[in-house]
Amino acid sequence: MRQHKKRMMILGIVIAALALFLGLRFSDCRSKNQNWSLVYIPKTIDKTNDFWTSLIAGVNMAAKEYGVSVEIMGPDREQDVERQNELLAQAIEMKPDALMISPSSFTESEELLRTAKEKGIPVIYIDSYTKDEIQDLTVATDNLEAGRKLGEYAAKLLDDDSRIAVVCHVKGVSTALEREQGFREGLGDKSENIAEVVYCDSMYEKSYRLTMELLGKYPDLELIAGLNEYSSVGAARAIRDSGLEGRVKVVGIDSSQEAVELMEQGVFQCLVLQKAFKMGYLGLKETVKMLKGEHVEKNIDSGSEVVTPENMYTSENEKLLFPFDSNGWE
Repeated sequence: MRQHKKRMMILGIVIAALALFLGLRFSDCRSKNQNWSLVYIPKTIDKTNDFWTSLIAGVNMAAKEYGVSVEIMGPDREQDVERQNELLAQAIEMKPDALMISPSSFTESEELLRTAKEKGIPVIYIDSYTKDEIQDLTVATDNLEAGRKLGEYAAKLLDDDSRIAVVCHVKGVSTALEREQGFREGLGDKSENIAEVVYCDSMYEKSYRLTMELLGKYPDLELIAGLNEYSSVGAARAIRDSGLEGRVKVVGIDSSQEAVELMEQGVFQCLVLQKAFKMGYLGLKETVKMLKGEHVEKNIDSGSEVVTPENMYTSENEKLLFPFDSNGWE
């Protein structure tokens, strides 16, 4: 009986010690997470753009869930590479535990990013990347595939000799290069019918103006493709205001509340939607895993979906079209 009590006492002490050890370990891990300081530099902080607003919301939610601090700073305009580089240099001086960035240029930030790596700061790309593989991790849409999906759907709307125009966003940025390439691949032989590719520098007003000019230059134009939210919505506004909805078809990449309304009005025939909230959430989540020393894939595709007037109100697509009602990710 005494031996039994002794064994039970020893067992109780062992369990208590183990519980204390695990509690301290959990507390230490949580403390380390909370002490991690991250910086994220998007291409822009623009509250009129649902893509960036949703992506940044995903970063913030993941930071809250994983107990880390993240400072977000970005230019007012997506094409302002000089300002993004100024912020990048500032971030490097802050010596964060990791630096997340959506590069606005394919080449012009590489020197600064190499400096970050030389100082021992991990570099994570979200949404876009640079020419050289400087990064430790990339979380982005497969932009080649997104462009290909857009081209394949557009091809179904066209005859063999239909004339096409493309309104792209920022010349030379990785997302623009890959989406245009994918769009051409998706069109197949009809890619020869692309009359012109123009660049709106990610400004709604410039996309609108360029589309108006294209309509005057090519009166037989049958389809316009926009390759991001600014270019897509700007082009769709021009088609609506010209009373050409239906006759000149519009397809695009990305969405906004205005884009949803334009699709309901018959202006947009197709939108390829990125999973912006998911991209931001995964970007921070995978960064935390990397800092913990856990295995992460170097390239993570956050996915994209083809949305049309026929399927826009399925439950899954509603999450993408209305991200702030449903958090827009899976």
